[in-house]
Amino acid sequence: MLSTVTLTLLKGFLGTLRLFSETLLFALPLGLIISFGSMHKLKILRLPVRFLIWIIRGTPLMLQLLVIYYGPGIILGNNVWGSGETGRFIAALCAFVLNYACYFSEIFRGGIQSIPVGQYEAGQVLGMTKGQIFFKVILLQVIKRIVPPISNEVITLVKDTSLARVIAVYEIIWEGQSFIKSAGIIWPLFYTGIFYLLFSGLLTLFFGFIEKKLSYFR
Repeated sequence: MLSTVTLTLLKGFLGTLRLFSETLLFALPLGLIISFGSMHKLKILRLPVRFLIWIIRGTPLMLQLLVIYYGPGIILGNNVWGSGETGRFIAALCAFVLNYACYFSEIFRGGIQSIPVGQYEAGQVLGMTKGQIFFKVILLQVIKRIVPPISNEVITLVKDTSLARVIAVYEIIWEGQSFIKSAGIIWPLFYTGIFYLLFSGLLTLFFGFIEKKLSYFR
């Protein structure tokens, strides 16, 4: 029985891992782009971006999942995502990417704005372009400063993937719950906690390693 449950949960964990990794793949660069928009000098660009961030950060991720998945069908009369597993996964991925990109954007913004203005001015004196100053002087220092808050968000993402089951995306909690109905046992649901703990532990070690590697900025 234990081996059957473990194999089933491993299958569910692969779904969790896929949603987690693809969310990070798209949310991190999108978050950086959004942070540029939130810091832009033009109000016509800055204010809508900040309004979007306020909406996303101020509403539950579960609500965003439901709105993104069911909203187009209710408004347009046609479910753009489709009814299959692939469509549900894409809808969940879009919700997760948008949500975490907004959170990451605020972390990026805080990191960028924490760099002294003198470093920008020094780069200009040396004849560097704005792009060269940002990527060669500023970015690595920003990464060093944002690793701790980013690591917190990433570990939170591991647990938040369980919310995808609200639109029937198969992940590890979904698989754990299935044993309650099929076999009348609840311990596989608690067993899923071991997967989360191990994965979160590995991420904690990884980010600790990254922080040590970036310690030369002290």
